[in-house]
Amino acid sequence: MSAPSSRHVVLLAVPPIVELDLIGPLNVFQEATRLSAAQGDRVSRTAAYRVTVATASKDRVIAGESDIQLIAHRHYSELKEPIDTLLVIGGTGISKHSDPILSEWLRSQAPRTRRLGSVCLGAFCLAAAGLLNGRRAATHWRWAEELRKSYPQIEVDPERIWVKDGAIYTSAGVTAGIDLTLALVEEDLGSRVALQIARMLVVFLKRPGGQRQFSAPLAAQTPSTKSFADLIAWIAENLHRALSVELLAERMSMSPRNFARVFRAETGATPATYIRRARIEAVRALLEQSRRGVEDIAGRCGFGDVEAMRRAFLSDVGVTPGQYRETFSTERKRPA
Repeated sequence: MSAPSSRHVVLLAVPPIVELDLIGPLNVFQEATRLSAAQGDRVSRTAAYRVTVATASKDRVIAGESDIQLIAHRHYSELKEPIDTLLVIGGTGISKHSDPILSEWLRSQAPRTRRLGSVCLGAFCLAAAGLLNGRRAATHWRWAEELRKSYPQIEVDPERIWVKDGAIYTSAGVTAGIDLTLALVEEDLGSRVALQIARMLVVFLKRPGGQRQFSAPLAAQTPSTKSFADLIAWIAENLHRALSVELLAERMSMSPRNFARVFRAETGATPATYIRRARIEAVRALLEQSRRGVEDIAGRCGFGDVEAMRRAFLSDVGVTPGQYRETFSTERKRPA
C-alpha cells in the first residue's frame, strides 16, 4: 500500500509583506510536519503538511516591509496541483490595491480548496475577490475600520484574533497568523500536537483576550474650539470626580441638553462614552507605567471600587486589569 499523501498548504504572499506574517505560519506548519515525522505512525503521516510559498510577484521575489527579500517557490499562476489549505498574506499597501487577475484566481480556487484564509491584511485580497461577502472576518485592528468601510457587506470583527466562517478563516495581524495556524493544525492533528508546537514557539495555544488589549486607544476627534479643548484637558485631570453631564454643562455655562449635543459634535462621542474611555485609558497607563495597587488606580480613575473597574476594563479591553498588567507592565512587579 502506498503511503498516504500530505496536505498541500499554499502560503500566498502579496508583497510587500510584514515578514512575520509569512514566517510565523510557515514555522508552525513545518514544526507540525516535523512532529508528525518523528511520531512515525500512519495517521501522523496522513496529516503531515507540504508547504508551497507562492507570490503575486512575477519574479518570485517577496519584498518585506523590513527590507528583507524572500524568494517564493512559484508564482501563484504556476500552481497546478490540488490545494488543501490556502492562506493569503498581504502588507500595508494591499488595502489600496486591487488585482482583478488575482481576484479571479482566488475565486476559482475557493470551491476547490478545503480551507481558504488570510493573515492580517490578506483579508483585503479575499474581500476584493468577493469571498468575504456576507461573512464575518478579522484583520489587524488598525485596518479593521477601513475594511468595514471599503466592503460594507462584510461583518468585520475588530476584536477577535481570528475568525472562522464556514471554510474561510481570517486573522488579525502579525503574530495572530501563528494563532490561526495553530488552530488549523489543531483541527487536523489534535490539541496535543498543537500544544507541543505552541510550547516550542513559546506562544499561547489560545491566548487570553482579543485584539482590544493590543489596540491603540480610541481617540476622540480634536475639538474645534479652545473652550472644549480646555474642557477635555480638565476632564483628564479630574477623572476621580463624579463627572456628570450637569457638572460639565455648568462648567461650560450651557444647559445639559445643549452641552450634550455640542460635546458630541466636538468629540464624536457622548459625554458618558468619552469619560468611560478616558477612565479606561487612564487605567491602562497606570497599569503599564506604575506599581500602584488596583484600589488606588480605581480611585484615581473615578471608578467606585475595584470590582466596578474590573468589569468596565474587562468589557472594554477584553482582559482583566491583572491580566493586562501581567502582559504590558513596564514596571517591575511588587512581591506578592
